[in-house]
Amino acid sequence: MKSQTSNRELAESLFIVNRHAKTAPEPKHLYEIKKFTIEKLLDEERAQKIGLHFSDHPKLSKQHSTLLIEIAGYYFHIPANKSDFEELKHLGKVDHSYRNPKPKLSLSKAKRTLYRYLNWEKPKDYSPRTFATPTQPTMLGQRSISPWNQRRKRP
Repeated sequence: MKSQTSNRELAESLFIVNRHAKTAPEPKHLYEIKKFTIEKLLDEERAQKIGLHFSDHPKLSKQHSTLLIEIAGYYFHIPANKSDFEELKHLGKVDHSYRNPKPKLSLSKAKRTLYRYLNWEKPKDYSPRTFATPTQPTMLGQRSISPWNQRRKRP
């Protein structure tokens, strides 16, 4: 029989993935892991919707709200659905004095835990290099200009 991952283990792994996503140059995959994990936990009733918060980062200068989720004492924000506005209480601004506990866990172990929970296979071709730009940076966006110290002198 396959052992079930604890809510605490999943919450700690989500915390690590979310923290790394906030500073990653290509965070899309990390945010996908977070989204699918939280959706599955909500479906299994292992996570709880708490309420709505105003976002600290308005979209196109317009205020919007995010959904606050609680998993084993850890709190996460995800985009809210229309139905969330009808069903849940709005809690106002985010309380910045509260911080989630900081687990001692590597990103690779956190991702492995979440992949196992989601029954995903680790992407084989995923590497940060995959997303790098294929060309070298250019001077002012033009390829024909050589660097200042390698220009030919004018006669």
